[in-house]
Amino acid sequence: MSLDDIKALTFDTGGTILDWHTGFSTAIAQTAAKHGVERDWPVLANEIRKRSLGRMLNLGEHEPPAYNFDGAHRASLDEVLDENGLGAFTDEERHAIAWDRVHKFDCWPDFPPALPKLRASYICASFTILSFRIIIDTARHNGLSWDAVISCEAIGKYKLLPESYQTAARFLQLDPSECCMVACHNFDLDAARSQGFKTAFVRRPDEWGPAGPPDPEPNPANDIIVDDFPSLARALGVSA
Repeated sequence: MSLDDIKALTFDTGGTILDWHTGFSTAIAQTAAKHGVERDWPVLANEIRKRSLGRMLNLGEHEPPAYNFDGAHRASLDEVLDENGLGAFTDEERHAIAWDRVHKFDCWPDFPPALPKLRASYICASFTILSFRIIIDTARHNGLSWDAVISCEAIGKYKLLPESYQTAARFLQLDPSECCMVACHNFDLDAARSQGFKTAFVRRPDEWGPAGPPDPEPNPANDIIVDDFPSLARALGVSA
């Protein structure tokens, strides 16, 4: 099948759409200032993200998940704070970082203007390991209108498990080949492709802050490789 057969775009949301790095590093730094402490906040933000992902990817493979991404964020934050001598952060402050701030993460600025244009031609769904509530709240915060939200929280099988991709396509009543997974992460796109999805790599060089992304070079097997969402729209034949 060619790209002409695509009927739905399914979007990774945590890093491809939302700027988690700025959100986390800013929130921790602001809280730490109240306690008069200083650390390398971008490094700690990345460690929180790394550990959160480690808790979520392939969750549900052997038993039903006991937590969602909100739980992973809080557990990872607690570990990183306590390991870095930041135990003075109160429970209220930790909740404000791991929940309040996360649910108000800002979008990368190129996405909100592109979404309605893409929706005019395709079903546009957030297909994510983030919790439903994170997607609901960040959509309201950023003025996003998704056609659908497919959280692995409802599936009980998280990316990169094959069942997560198969179920997302089934929810949309489409063949996987009629879906295009859009992400800035090779691991997500590779897993989606293995289940028959088309794939589009959108570069996010600032996703991990100054450190840069761990996998910046797109797999050439992707059907589309672009630098931003206006470019994705044009690659799909949508006026941006």
